[in-house]
Amino acid sequence: MRLVPALLLIAIAAGAWNYVSTRPISHAQGAIAPAAPVQVDRADLPSFRVGNYDILSAAEFSLEARVLATETYRRGREAELSPIDLALGWGPMSDNAVLDRLKISQGNRFYFYRWSDQPPIPPSDIVENSANMHMIPATDEIKRRLDKVRVGQVVALSGYLVRVQSPDGWRWNSSMTRRDTGNGACEVVWVKDLTVR
Repeated sequence: MRLVPALLLIAIAAGAWNYVSTRPISHAQGAIAPAAPVQVDRADLPSFRVGNYDILSAAEFSLEARVLATETYRRGREAELSPIDLALGWGPMSDNAVLDRLKISQGNRFYFYRWSDQPPIPPSDIVENSANMHMIPATDEIKRRLDKVRVGQVVALSGYLVRVQSPDGWRWNSSMTRRDTGNGACEVVWVKDLTVR
């Protein structure tokens, strides 16, 4: 009979820990990641090999951004390389005054946002100041850090926007601009360094 209360206590403690360790991080008003991503297009960038995939760097890429949503994937070819997507925002899309008026979600390798009545900022500003990014961790340590990222945190990352190809002709290409939307508008990022705050 004493086992039931002990198990109940363990279940409550585990639930409380899960809530505390995964709940979104809150911030004061104002843009907490004000700068836009930095992209440097160069011809002399490295390439990588992961399994049967050739990963060709298309541009140096770095950013500091607020995490708007995270989604983990375990199925599909993309998941073999990129087990997590981060929806990221910078400039006005890192400001509570804007984000509190948006409903943000992810699914099927896309990032979605919607609003009631009027958008908090022009839709073109939402597009240019946020993106869904497919993260390819360069190391197991980077993967561990990505797995711990929570909504509301600010991440600083550097690496490369990449094009992926396999011998059977399958391809997965990064967007090269922050102004596109829809299919093909996500960045595919080879993450070589990641810090979280």
